[in-house]
Amino acid sequence: MSKAITISHEDILHQVKLSCQIPEIVEQIVTRKVIADAAAEAGIKVETEELQKAADSLRLISKLNSAEETKAWLQKNGLSLDDFEELIYNNVISGKLAHHLFADKVEPFFIEHQLDYAGVVMYEVVLDDEDLAMELFYAIQEGEMSFYEVAHQYIQDTELRRKGGYQGIVGRKELKPEISAAVFAATPPQVLKPILTSKGVHLILVEEIIEPELDDKLRYQILSDLFAGWRKQQIEQVEVVSKLKSNSQAA
Repeated sequence: MSKAITISHEDILHQVKLSCQIPEIVEQIVTRKVIADAAAEAGIKVETEELQKAADSLRLISKLNSAEETKAWLQKNGLSLDDFEELIYNNVISGKLAHHLFADKVEPFFIEHQLDYAGVVMYEVVLDDEDLAMELFYAIQEGEMSFYEVAHQYIQDTELRRKGGYQGIVGRKELKPEISAAVFAATPPQVLKPILTSKGVHLILVEEIIEPELDDKLRYQILSDLFAGWRKQQIEQVEVVSKLKSNSQAA
């Protein structure tokens, strides 16, 4: 027979402390309060239809296809129905506040920073020997070897070798500055002269430069980034007064 263990709210709070999660949770609490205050000040309200739509989306994402599955999920996460409604409300009010603050700033921001959102289709081989990298570079330039042959011979990772060093579509911000500068100055298709970084010597084939387009996905990303920056700024201005006491203080 299995042994029953009773877990109290005090046990959970104590475990949160022992897990050193207090700072993270405090930041989440402050964020929620900052958003609520700003939304109230802006006169933002949430309609019933918006809550229902958001609840349906959350259930879909969480694969809660029935009332029984939803009930089990709530129990697993220690949530009441009121807690669930509050969770949905917070998500909706946060999204509406972000839209209220930054919807009209997304396009100007994109225009000013559009180079940051460019992408590149590239292949890469990272070597330890700079002289070897230069030798291979010139061999490719003179048609003695193809980039694929270099990748197949010098890449150790099996999957990456099979793909010929293919890195996929890489954003400018994902690349080291010294690599980014060379890559986005290239005229595709072009093999770049080896670039030395702390990771090694990079032999790169630039296949295509993808110019940024302000589609729905990028619009949402920029809106989220602007809102995240705003939240961080607001949190830094808040003085947190904690009423939690450690065991040593209580003693």
